[in-house]
Formats: sequence, structure tokens, C-alpha cells
Amino acid sequence: MYTSGALILTDDGDFVYKITHPKHEITKTYTVTLKGIITKEEVSQLEKGVIIDENYKTRKAKVKILKTDEEKNQSRISITIHEGKNRQVRKMCEAINKKVLALHRSKIGNIEIKDVEIGKWRYLTQKEVDELKDIK
Repeated sequence: MYTSGALILTDDGDFVYKITHPKHEITKTYTVTLKGIITKEEVSQLEKGVIIDENYKTRKAKVKILKTDEEKNQSRISITIHEGKNRQVRKMCEAINKKVLALHRSKIGNIEIKDVEIGKWRYLTQKEVDELKDIK
């Protein structure tokens, strides 16, 4: 309800396992709008991994500052992870004392949704499915 963006719907359990299990390292990229101005130190913390759920340290992430707006006291970042724990990106941001205002999953593996309108859907191409299945 509080996240927009890419979802893959399938009844193929093996395919779901391949996409979701961290050992396959399928990346998920999010655009995150945060309350507050994010610092380079906070970006570094996210990149190195932060503690969530009391004792779990997240794996390394790729983080890029896309925009900061001092007037609105907001930041927008891109964060790429491959774990996918429940509410992981939100918890990672909470770990650096930043509240997520908006969260959008823009990419799963090689699948981008930049041309799909909110509320719309499309079938994956056979090439996209094959590329995801070929990941070791």
C-alpha cells in the first residue's frame, strides 16, 4: 500500500525462488524520498550495511543521492539491494534516522518499469524471463 513500482506475479515457484532468494543476488532498485537531508556519511552507512530487526546486518547496497531539497527538507536517493527482507529499505532508512516519505521499486534484475504507468501492467518478454532464469 505504501510502495509503488515493479511487482512480478507468477505461479512458478522455482522462478519466484530464483528472483527472491538472496543467494541469487537479483538486484532490486528503489527510488526513495526521505524526510531530511541525507549526508554522505549516512549514504556510506547504507552502502556498508546497517543493523535492522535488532540483530541483522544488511549486505552492501549501492546508494546514490539523486536530489536534495533544503526548502522542503527532503532527499531523494536511489538504493539497490539484493536481499529483499520484509520492509528492508524502510528499515535501513530508519537505521540512519530517516523517515521514508515515498518508496518506488523501479527495477527488478534486468526488468525496468519506466514506461509503465502507475496502475498498469505488462507481460514480461521471453527474453526478460530467460535472462532472469539464467542467473546462477
